[in-house]
Formats: sequence, C-alpha cells, structure tokens
Amino acid sequence: MSAARHRPEQHRFEAVLEGGRGEVVYRLDGEVMTIVHTEVDAALEGQGVAGQLVQAALDHARDHGLTVHPACSYARSYMERHPQTAALRASPPR
Repeated sequence: MSAARHRPEQHRFEAVLEGGRGEVVYRLDGEVMTIVHTEVDAALEGQGVAGQLVQAALDHARDHGLTVHPACSYARSYMERHPQTAALRASPPR
C-alpha cells in the first residue's frame, strides 16, 4: 500500500490505490481524537488497508500528544488486537 495521507482539513486519513480507496474519519475534541469511521472499497477488503489507515491515525495521535477514543468498531477492534496501543486509549467519560 502507498502511504496513508493525512487530510487534516477534512479530518481524515486516506489511501488511494489501484482498485479503490480507503479512509479513516476522525474528529478532535481538545486532546482527544475520536475515530468515527473506517471504510475501504470492497475491492481492497482483506488486504490490510483499513489496519494501515488506523495505524497511521494512531501514529499521528501519538506524535501529537493526543489520546484516542475508538468510536468506530473497526478501530476499537484494531486497538484491542494490538495491546501496544493501549496507552493511547482515552479514558472513558465519568
């Protein structure tokens, strides 16, 4: 996969590949990045594109001192499968 591109003005990370595209959409609330949606075109499913996009978002959060709330079920599952991302997880609201 070519590198995921960050589109901060659109609050997303995207990958455009032969055969389709994928994206992770997020919103920022202070120091919390909420990943709200992950999607890849059907032609790209099963190729690891969604995981690479979520990882790019997590890397961005880490590099910028943000925590992450994975509202998207795919992002939540990804973080559960990759325990090394636990330190990025935003505390649940009290």
